Amino acid sequence: MTPLPLLDRLAGLDTNTVSDALDFLNLPGATVGLRPLWACPKIVGRASTIQLGPKTGTAPTVHLISPVIGRVETNDRVLVIAGGIEGISCWGDILANAAKTRGLRGSVIDGFSRDIEGSEAIDYPVFGRGVTMVSARNRVVQVSSGEPVRMAGVTVQEGDYVIADRCGTVFVPAARIGEVLDLGERIARRQDGMVAAVRAGRSVEDVMHDKEFEAINQEQAK
Repeated sequence: MTPLPLLDRLAGLDTNTVSDALDFLNLPGATVGLRPLWACPKIVGRASTIQLGPKTGTAPTVHLISPVIGRVETNDRVLVIAGGIEGISCWGDILANAAKTRGLRGSVIDGFSRDIEGSEAIDYPVFGRGVTMVSARNRVVQVSSGEPVRMAGVTVQEGDYVIADRCGTVFVPAARIGEVLDLGERIARRQDGMVAAVRAGRSVEDVMHDKEFEAINQEQAK
């Protein structure tokens, strides 16, 4: 049987399970506060990183993020946008339409979006800190792209793996994706068994005892 591609395996998990796998491996990656900004589906992909910052000059600039969207050539990309300013938009419906046209899977913003109905209308997933009506124009500029960024306290590299769902957003270092997936799949199987045991009448106190979770560590060590 041909092994599933890495992104398909990641899509088979959820953020809770991936976060647990990172915990077992003592890796950062789980964030707090980067949640869906409309009732959008889960997104899974590879990070295209963008760093924003306050505009300090008066000269006209190319609209932030648009150059990165224009350069996308594959269908596995998620925009990972850092440096948002409280209450000021760094995403909107025109960018969403451009991103959708280029085959992007979604955007994760450490910041705010405006025109969120526009993203919803075209089924373009957006995760972030909140929504606003205040424009980025003459307030926020793109500083860099393709470089490491900090997202809600987590460093994300270009090409790292992204999974985002209703519980939030998790980033996985590309160099560790194989072991995170292997462990995540073991955790998912064990948790499915624990749910089945509770439904069958086994004591939840027994099912959720620390020894049951420690067994995952023991499996990992083999």
